Amino acid sequence: MSRRLAGNRLAVVAFLVILGTVGAALFAPYLPLSDPDTVDTPNRLKPPLTPGHWLGTDEFGRDLLARLVWGARVSLLAGVATAAVAMMVGVMLGVIGGFYTGWIETIVMRLTDILMAFPYILLAIAIVGGLGPGLRNAMIAIAIVGFPIYTRLVRGVMLSLRQQEFVEAARALGARDAVILSRHILPHLLSPVIVAFSLDVGVKILATAGLSFLGLGTQPPTADWGSMLATGRQFVVLSPHVALLPGLAIFVIVLALNLVGDALRDLLDPRTYSR
Repeated sequence: MSRRLAGNRLAVVAFLVILGTVGAALFAPYLPLSDPDTVDTPNRLKPPLTPGHWLGTDEFGRDLLARLVWGARVSLLAGVATAAVAMMVGVMLGVIGGFYTGWIETIVMRLTDILMAFPYILLAIAIVGGLGPGLRNAMIAIAIVGFPIYTRLVRGVMLSLRQQEFVEAARALGARDAVILSRHILPHLLSPVIVAFSLDVGVKILATAGLSFLGLGTQPPTADWGSMLATGRQFVVLSPHVALLPGLAIFVIVLALNLVGDALRDLLDPRTYSR
């Protein structure tokens, strides 16, 4: 298994990129970086490779390297946290809607259908509009609109498993539903859910950045890749690096997460072993 993973060079490089980004975000307080919120108006819009500001400065003279690293803390935390909450809620509802029939299944799936009928980002904007702008409310909105994906995925697996012989045998032996779920069904859900989660983190980072870009997520002066991109777009002609750098950071980390997710899907799919 490890040999097959090592053979996927793109996935290895992507994993190293993710590891480096996470490491920089975690150890940001201990790195020799400037204060990301310190305003230095005389040095505003400095280009990259300026002494003391290796990636330049923004419209307020704040160091872009420091803001990118500290912004990674916010963006990664928001992406992982919202994907985790959406996964937990979606898996729980998917298990309930797939294992039990009748009115329980009907309520769970109709709720899922209603949420999936709305455009993803527009529904998130509407929820944040009702709750008020801010990172916490943006994360709540993204988690709400994101869990139906997991519900659909898990329910589909549950429908194929609940009629299997080993489940029927466990029922015939008098096993309770909790035992059947924990010992016989849930282990089969780990692989698809892990793969879906690894791919979904990138989607959630994009969604969080999009809400911050619209002014509904992280509020100034907190550094966040989406809000940095929003303010930098005003200077895209005069100083393109102000918008290019946070946009490039979002692109690279989401691409890396997608590559690792694809590698995990191939790694955890037993049908690929014979290839």
